[in-house]
Amino acid sequence: MVEGVDSVHDMSQPVAPLATARPVTTEHHGRTRVDAYDWLRDKESPETVAYLEAENTWTQERTAHLADLRQTLFDEIKARTLETDLSVPTRNRDHWYYARSFEGREYGASCRVPVAGPDDWTPPTPAEDSSADEPALPGEEVLLDLNELAEGHDFFSLGGSSMRPDGMCLAYATDTVGDERYTVRFKDLATGELLEDVITGVLGGVTWDRDGGSVYYSTVDESWRADKIWRHAIGSDQASDELVLHEPDGRFNVGLGRTRSDRFLVIAIGSKITSEWHVFDADAPDLGFRVFCPRVEGVEYSLDHAVIGGQDRFLVLHNATGADFELAVTPAEPTASDGWEPLVAHDPAVRLEDVDAFAGHLVVHQRSQGLTQLRILELGDAGVTDDYLVEFDEPVYTVGSGGNPTFAQPVVRLGYTTMAIPSSVYDYDVRTRELTLLRRAPVLGGYDPADYEEHRLWATADDGERVPISIVARKGLHEAGPIPVLLYGYGAYEASIDPYFSIARLSLLDRGAAFAIAHVRGGGEMGRRWYDGGKMLHKTNTFSDFVACARHLVETGWTTPQQTIAEGASAGGLLMGAIANQAPEQFGGVVAGVPFVDNLTSMLDATLPLTVTEYDEWGNPEADAEVYDYIASYAPYDNVAAKRYPPILAETSFNDTRVLYVEPAKWVARLRATATEADVLLRTEMSAGHGGVSGRYKAWHDRAFSLAWILDKMALA
Repeated sequence: MVEGVDSVHDMSQPVAPLATARPVTTEHHGRTRVDAYDWLRDKESPETVAYLEAENTWTQERTAHLADLRQTLFDEIKARTLETDLSVPTRNRDHWYYARSFEGREYGASCRVPVAGPDDWTPPTPAEDSSADEPALPGEEVLLDLNELAEGHDFFSLGGSSMRPDGMCLAYATDTVGDERYTVRFKDLATGELLEDVITGVLGGVTWDRDGGSVYYSTVDESWRADKIWRHAIGSDQASDELVLHEPDGRFNVGLGRTRSDRFLVIAIGSKITSEWHVFDADAPDLGFRVFCPRVEGVEYSLDHAVIGGQDRFLVLHNATGADFELAVTPAEPTASDGWEPLVAHDPAVRLEDVDAFAGHLVVHQRSQGLTQLRILELGDAGVTDDYLVEFDEPVYTVGSGGNPTFAQPVVRLGYTTMAIPSSVYDYDVRTRELTLLRRAPVLGGYDPADYEEHRLWATADDGERVPISIVARKGLHEAGPIPVLLYGYGAYEASIDPYFSIARLSLLDRGAAFAIAHVRGGGEMGRRWYDGGKMLHKTNTFSDFVACARHLVETGWTTPQQTIAEGASAGGLLMGAIANQAPEQFGGVVAGVPFVDNLTSMLDATLPLTVTEYDEWGNPEADAEVYDYIASYAPYDNVAAKRYPPILAETSFNDTRVLYVEPAKWVARLRATATEADVLLRTEMSAGHGGVSGRYKAWHDRAFSLAWILDKMALA
């Protein structure tokens, strides 16, 4: 018998692990709450580790019949993937930068080559068939070989990497545990040697100042909140670093960046509903960091530096005049919100999400009717001279700009994808309005997007709201009758799960299933009201929307309840736990990745990572009895009942700092002890973080495991 586990599987008596019940009673607002599995919170306890290992063993045994299928799925992903892939080079100052991957290696490398001249804006085409020992382009310089950096580590993640403005020193951040606390090192590109400077405990990466003598970085407090900004002078010890800013309010996170124009350093301070930015003018360094506009509860804004009509201006994207944001301009100085002059007025049908400033144009990221859009504002001597959208033909797609680091560049690098069209990189020439396809991610084995069909469907929620669904399947497959559907959902933090392409998904589609995304409330797909309608005391709309989408797919003949498998991760894992409690009859299986299923416990503990910063998303149940009762009414762990559940696969990581492993561990323990019928599996990666395992081959094996389980429940294994 394993300590903490009442029973474990043996070859003669196949019995799932049952965690020992050790009830702990708490009182909140006069309500009594009993938690039988709180002891699993002790990460250092041998009993906890033994329980997780027993669950892993049980999961391996229960899925042993899928071993061949898992290997087949891995082989299919590998066979469809160009293992010597390269990114499209991006110009930054005097070099083209790109990433390489190599056949047989878990990680890739970051490289660069010099530009041909100041007017060279046509990216070179690297040779995709070059070996690891051959340059992909003449004059190639390997900046970082991630395989070398990862050697000897079970887990490896590259955080931010940042080039000094003169292009001769690279700062890069690594995490070899999975807890997202990075160590920054500096590589002298003239010698290839590392500087003596080492900065530990960094969140992400660093930002160089304009002259390259210092870097700025952020650190987290005990509850894993980014609360401090530091300045590190190159050549000094970390102990002497200058504390630039400390944000004491537990609801707010801090971050720092540099404007594309290189003139300003900016510190962003934000909660879920309120913003404040500080600016540092490199042309007037003696002024230091200054508050641009003091925070006002409920007002969110962001900044970028532009030159419009020959005048320095700040672009302010804000919600002071409307929930879906307005784009305003001000002089490049601190100001009050009553001095913000509208440039793109608030429109309740269009959610403005971001703006990028360039010397000759502005790029506005927006969405309308659930679809992403790129809007170009051309600039001339008199200001904005034209305003239009970059158009695409497909009915369901995702578009966004990225890889545009140079202020004076005349082109906009953008990414485009659908659920059938692989990720595609374009350059859009603002002067000629030509859209040039630079590269479409290759899919080996004769893949043809025309073999698949994509649709935008609309389900009707319980309150009459229309909820969009994006779906893809082999062409004509569903016309012969219901087919299995994997229905994915998230629905939190105003994060939009836009249509995207996946090579691994092809193994599902080509076996006769469809893949669908339920764009439920709590996400941002339909504007700010969509987010507000699925948070705080409206959170249950997220769950009823997802169930409505599942029912719509059944009612319109796409699938049946038994053939519908639900999947979600993190806050989407909370969604999975809630729909398993509320509508178990609607699903033939549920996959919950790093699931936030014990959210009442977490939100009651202000010492846990992220809890206080999450109050504006979920509410504060410790301070407010109404919030306590509301969360208690839907929290997946608290609402496990003595009834039949669909098969459930819960997947988590031991070193996750965002959603602690204990949440799914407790959830599975209660499901197994309480449900009248439940085929529940828990799989814990013991050397991983919130994003799962590191390394592409490990990630492919990881996804093959989940897909094999899904196909088995769809009767397609």
